Amino acid sequence: MTHGARAPDLPPPHAGGVWTLAGDRLIIVSAEGPATILVPTERVRLLAIDLPLPNRARRLAALPFAIEDQVAEPIESLHLALGARVAPAEAPHRYLVGVVRAETMAEWVALAEANGLGAAPMVPDVLLLPRPVEGWAVEVRDGRALVLAADGTGFALPAALLGSAWEAAGRPRIHHLGEPLGGGVEAHATTPDLRDDEARAEVAMAELDLRQGLFAARRERVSHGWRRLGWILGIGAAAHILIAGGDALMLRSIADRRAAETRALVSVAAPGTDLTGDLKTKVTDLLPTGGGRAPDRFVPLLARVSSALNPLAGSIAVRTVRYEGSVLTMECDPGAPDLAARIAEALRAGRIQGQATASPDGSIRITASAA
Repeated sequence: MTHGARAPDLPPPHAGGVWTLAGDRLIIVSAEGPATILVPTERVRLLAIDLPLPNRARRLAALPFAIEDQVAEPIESLHLALGARVAPAEAPHRYLVGVVRAETMAEWVALAEANGLGAAPMVPDVLLLPRPVEGWAVEVRDGRALVLAADGTGFALPAALLGSAWEAAGRPRIHHLGEPLGGGVEAHATTPDLRDDEARAEVAMAELDLRQGLFAARRERVSHGWRRLGWILGIGAAAHILIAGGDALMLRSIADRRAAETRALVSVAAPGTDLTGDLKTKVTDLLPTGGGRAPDRFVPLLARVSSALNPLAGSIAVRTVRYEGSVLTMECDPGAPDLAARIAEALRAGRIQGQATASPDGSIRITASAA
């Protein structure tokens, strides 16, 4: 959602309206309603995580342990934001989680404060889409595709890659919004979203606000009496954090117990299997494949690669996308002589294990690993 007029010269603070982040500037989309900033989903990893803990403080304390095997970057370099439950009836302990590089979040907050929007919530723009009952809700606009899945997670990628992503994900049912999909993608339903920008922003903000923890919106100064109360509450919160630390250790203990149970089951189902090393990988390799279902790591890896290559999107023409054995392979048309080197540098900057090699005919093969 990067459409809209450039921000007019407004005296700060301008505390209202829906704004979208485009590069290093803010663009106003709607002047109505409380201030909300839409950030590009390419820079945010959205996950659905099970956190069976009784309160928010304990869920926050356990969150780094719950996602550590789903992110490639060091946990300490990331900002984690806990959102709403994604399926209260079917999975009451499953929550939407946003993952952003801490340095990226700091840049966004600084930009918001410089434009008089320091207290505005920040939400990934894909959450403005209506959530489908099954499959994907897809909006294509200005060469960019936003995809919101039925489980509440979502991603963004160049529209040219939508067809390949859809095929690799097992051709999920698509609820179509916006411009034509193209690329042979079949839409099962096409219904416009009749909500205005303010209504959509309110729903998105309820799902996930990235302004949490160190990047929470600043509040006005409080009186001495209220400050004293804040100290008291802070001491109480510290005590709860110590308790939460104990809960995190408990989660580790549960994980170790489940690993032992898994090893016992595998020894019965597949005697003689070597389970040394990465247990999760070894067990996954034993599971049957096929059935047209995409591996769990495909969409997150594709989203990361798309985000890393986004600055080069106008220079890359992708012919095919394959995913085999946790390796994503993209075959691209010939481009500039230094394009392969620029792609390789973009992958390194995005901390992605991959490479780009040019063939004698000028075509380029990009490979990236989910490991």
